[in-house]
Amino acid sequence: MWMILALLSAVFAALTSILAKVGIQNVDSTLATAVRTLVVVAMSWMMVFITDTQGEITEISRKSWIFLVLSGLATGASWLCYYKAIQIGDVSKVVPIDKLSVIFTLVLSFVFLHEKFNARSIIGCILIGAGTLLMVL
Repeated sequence: MWMILALLSAVFAALTSILAKVGIQNVDSTLATAVRTLVVVAMSWMMVFITDTQGEITEISRKSWIFLVLSGLATGASWLCYYKAIQIGDVSKVVPIDKLSVIFTLVLSFVFLHEKFNARSIIGCILIGAGTLLMVL
């Protein structure tokens, strides 16, 4: 099931890039990010109420709150940079560079979460990096 959800995430991320590029024409990228964020917030809370999990908010630990807030700040910073980048650059060049996040995630998950980083991971990172260079040059 996780793989299906991950593939759907990739499809929606692709649609996000294309729809955003069209949507931010003649709109400040920061304002566009704020509009997008409002939609995401509304959709997220709608899903919370549909799944009837709103009562669990009181069970979130202090540590989880801190890390969820930090994650939200990182997401906001990423979206602001991303929207500005696609507004002034080609989506076909911005998206591959943005996907270098895969490499950063693998390295950070190894350092901070002590997840496995083996020969396949290293080769994958090299191929992603090389592929990104090929796409943006």
